[in-house]
Amino acid sequence: MSENEFTLEFDSAKPLREGGVFGHNRWHPDIPPVAHVEPGTTVVFRTREGSDGQIGRAATPAEVTKIDADVIHTLTGPFFVEGAEPGDLLRVEIVDIQPDDHGVTLIWPGSGFGMLPDDDFELTIMHWEIADGYARSPDMPGIAIRGAPFLGVMGVAPSHERLAKISEREADLASAGFGLMLPASMSAYPSGGSAAEDGLRTAPPREIGGNIDIKQLRAGSVLTLPVDVPGALFSAGDCHFAQGDGEATGTAIEITATVKLRFDVVKREAATWQPRYPSFEYAEEPAASPTQPRRWIGTTGLPIDTDGRNGFLDLTLCAREAIREMIDYLESTRGLTREQAYILVSVAGDLRISEGVDIPNPIVSVHLPLDVFES
Repeated sequence: MSENEFTLEFDSAKPLREGGVFGHNRWHPDIPPVAHVEPGTTVVFRTREGSDGQIGRAATPAEVTKIDADVIHTLTGPFFVEGAEPGDLLRVEIVDIQPDDHGVTLIWPGSGFGMLPDDDFELTIMHWEIADGYARSPDMPGIAIRGAPFLGVMGVAPSHERLAKISEREADLASAGFGLMLPASMSAYPSGGSAAEDGLRTAPPREIGGNIDIKQLRAGSVLTLPVDVPGALFSAGDCHFAQGDGEATGTAIEITATVKLRFDVVKREAATWQPRYPSFEYAEEPAASPTQPRRWIGTTGLPIDTDGRNGFLDLTLCAREAIREMIDYLESTRGLTREQAYILVSVAGDLRISEGVDIPNPIVSVHLPLDVFES
C-alpha cells in the first residue's frame, strides 16, 4: 500500500438494515463521515448492492415484487476530504473499478421505472455471469456484453440551504401531481434524526451529483463536483458493469465492485470556471490511437430553469442547460466569445441522453473532443 492510499475495511455484504456500517441512502449534510482523507489520497472501498442486498444471485421475479424501494440506493461513504470548503471544486479521478462476477437487470412494470413505464412488459429479472471482461446470461444466449464498469451514483452532501431549495422545488412537483420520492424516514439509513426525516432521496441526479448514470465515468475519467459543505462529504455506489446511454429500463447491468478513486481539491480562487452541475473528462474507449487516446470534456444539464423551478423529465430543458454549461466552460477556460462557443458546440459537440429515467431529473450531457484545440 502506498503512503497516499487508504482502504476502507468493512463487510460490504452485510446490509445496512441488519447493522451494516459505513453506508447511507439519503443525501444530508449531517451524516457523519466514515473517514477523513487528504487531497491526493487514493481511496479503495467496496460498493453495496443498490437495494441493500434485496436482489441476490438467485433472486426471482416474485422476490422483486417484495423489494422495499425506500432503501435505494445504498452508498458507501461519506468521505471527508481535508481542505475542501464551500465554493471549491472536488475532482474525483476514477482510478480502477473491479467488478464482481454477477450482475442483474430488471424490467419492473408498475414501478414507474424506465422509459416505457406504461407499455405491456412482463416483470423480468435477468442474471448475468461476468468473466474476462464480458457479461453473458443464460436467458439471452448468443449475446456477450463488453464491460465498461462505472459508478452510477457519485455525489457530495448538499448544504442545509441547498437541501431546503431542492426539497421545496421537488415538493412543488409532487403537489402538481407528478410522482416522485420525497424525503421520508421509512427505511432511511442512518435512521433517526434530521438526516432520516429531511434527507434527499438518491433516485434523481442534482447539482451535487448523485444518480448521474454517465457511462463515460469509467476508469481513467475525472468527475468534477461543486463543494457545498466542509470536507465535501463524497459518497458513491450503484455500480454498473455496462449501460446504454439513457438506461432504458431504469437498470443497467447492476453489480457490486471494488473501487479505487483519487480525490483532489480545486480552491475557489484558483478555479477559472465554476460549473453549476457535474462535469467530467474522459478518454475515448476503445481508443482511436493506443498511444494517444482522444480525450473529451463533458458538461451536464438538469431540468431546472433560470428561476430555479424544476421541470419533470424535461429533456429539452436539460439539453439547453448542458449547452449553456459548455458555453460557460469555453468562455472561462478557452477564451472564446459566447458566439464562438455556441458555434463550436454546434459543429463539434455531441448531445447525449446520459439517463432519461431518474424521476424527476434526467441528465443530458454535451461531449466536446479536446483535440479541436490545436494548442
